[in-house]
Amino acid sequence: MAVQPEGTPCWADAMFPDLAAAKSFYGELLGWTFGESSEDYGDYTQAFKDGAAVAAVVPRMPGMDGPPAWNLYFATPDASATAARIRENGGTLAMEPMAVGEFGTMVTAQDPSGVFFSAWQAGSHKGFGKTGEPGAYAWAELCTREVRKADSFFPVVFPFEVRRMESDRLDLHLWSIGGEPVAGRLKMTDNFPADAAPFINVYFAVADVEEAVATVERLGGQLLYGPADSPFGRFAPVMDQQGAVFSVIDLGKREGEMPAFS
Repeated sequence: MAVQPEGTPCWADAMFPDLAAAKSFYGELLGWTFGESSEDYGDYTQAFKDGAAVAAVVPRMPGMDGPPAWNLYFATPDASATAARIRENGGTLAMEPMAVGEFGTMVTAQDPSGVFFSAWQAGSHKGFGKTGEPGAYAWAELCTREVRKADSFFPVVFPFEVRRMESDRLDLHLWSIGGEPVAGRLKMTDNFPADAAPFINVYFAVADVEEAVATVERLGGQLLYGPADSPFGRFAPVMDQQGAVFSVIDLGKREGEMPAFS
C-alpha cells in the first residue's frame, strides 16, 4: 500500500482496560481477527478484516483514568514538522515524535478545542489495509463545541481544503485533500450529553446498521441515538461495553438529497 497523502486519516486504535473483552466485542461486531500481541510495544495488537489491517487495540497503561476512546491518525510525511505546526498553532503535544521501530513515527496531540488525535509518518506500516467496506474504517468527524478553535487549527496543521455545509440545522465542515473529502468537523449539539468531552467520532462500515446495533446491545454496549438516515449512509453512534464511543454506518443505504457545500 502506498503512503497516504498528508492529512488523510490512515489508522485508528484504542486503549482498553480489558483487552480480551475488546477483542471479543469488536471481533463479533465487525468480524475482526487479531494478530499476535507485541510485548515490545505494550501488547499492541492489530485487528484484521479478511486479512487486511483495519485497526488496533492495546491494553490501557497503568494510571490512566476515564473511558477508553478511539484515536485517529492523520498521515504526515514529516512528524517533526507536524509537531512544530501543532505547537505554533496552539496545540499541545501529549507525545513528542517517537519512532516505533521500523513501523513509523508517531505524534499524539490535543488541539486547542480539546480533541486528542495523532499523526503518523509511515515506515513499514502504511496504515489501513482497506477502508469503506464492512468491518473497516469508513469516516471520521471531529466533534467539538469550540469550533472556532478547531477551525483555526486543523487546516493549518494539515493541508485541508475546507467547505461548509449550507444548513441551518448542522454546523458541519468537510475537510478535503485534492478535492476528495477525508474527514469532517461537527459542532456538538444537544444530541451530545452536556458533559461529553470533545472527541473524534470514528465510523466503521457495516452491512446492516440495525443488526450491528442489536449486536452492540447484546454484547453490553449502548445505542446513543438513531439509527438515522442521511445522504451519506444509514448510521448510529454507539458505545462499547467499556465506554468507547464510535459509529457504525451502512454506506450503501443512503437517503435524501446530498446537501450543498460552499
